[in-house]
Amino acid sequence: MPEGDTIHKIARYLASRLTGRRVLRLRVANAPARDCLANRKIRSVFAHGKHLFIELDNAWFLRSHLGMYGTWHRYREGETWRKPRCQASLELLTDDDVFVCFNAKEVELVATASVRERILKTRLGPDLIDAETNPRIVVRRARALLSAETPMVDVLLDQRVAAGIGNVYKSEVLFIRQCPPLRSLESINDTALEACYATAADLLRRNLGGGRRITRFERDDAGRLWVYGRGNLPCLRCGTRISYARLGKDLRGTYWCAGCQT
Repeated sequence: MPEGDTIHKIARYLASRLTGRRVLRLRVANAPARDCLANRKIRSVFAHGKHLFIELDNAWFLRSHLGMYGTWHRYREGETWRKPRCQASLELLTDDDVFVCFNAKEVELVATASVRERILKTRLGPDLIDAETNPRIVVRRARALLSAETPMVDVLLDQRVAAGIGNVYKSEVLFIRQCPPLRSLESINDTALEACYATAADLLRRNLGGGRRITRFERDDAGRLWVYGRGNLPCLRCGTRISYARLGKDLRGTYWCAGCQT
């Protein structure tokens, strides 16, 4: 499931292969072709939370959000794609390769300094992977943007507050901080809330390397994650069976331990 760490790794990969290259063909699903993009150079590729940005040298940029099912593929010109073209959300051809984003939740072409760019900036809080992001600032944003009764499962997933936490990290952070998933924002003090975001930032940064995502660093073979995906299995800390339910305003799958998160 793509979360902030995954998108940053994809951005690094694409940046190493796209920065400075010319765009020979660009197709964005359900968007008209724009002549102004022909033969433009790619200035940079970077991530912010779960969003990936490809900046062109003429004050335009591409934004993609993979959602739950999106993926990026790289092909040689003429190579057979592993997914059908009808699933391509974005297709970008350089002089060497074809880069295709399949099944993205969102893909759009945005002009710099446009109304749309200003809207995007208001939608995205500070990136937790950024070493300069201060958890105290994030706590203040949560208090200012969200209602007091908002449950923690929704607080952590709100990308306006802080960008990068997805469904896996949500469950794992709440377990590590021993916070019940439906605890309200008003019932958690600033110190505990700051600790949740600091833990999320630490886990996101520690997973920027290769390999599978890890939130449990015990030296045993019991598993990489504490609770996510472990419904009805015994808690690795106290032995209580892990609970699972769809919680929050979007009914996202949530795992927790009723013994530890009290």
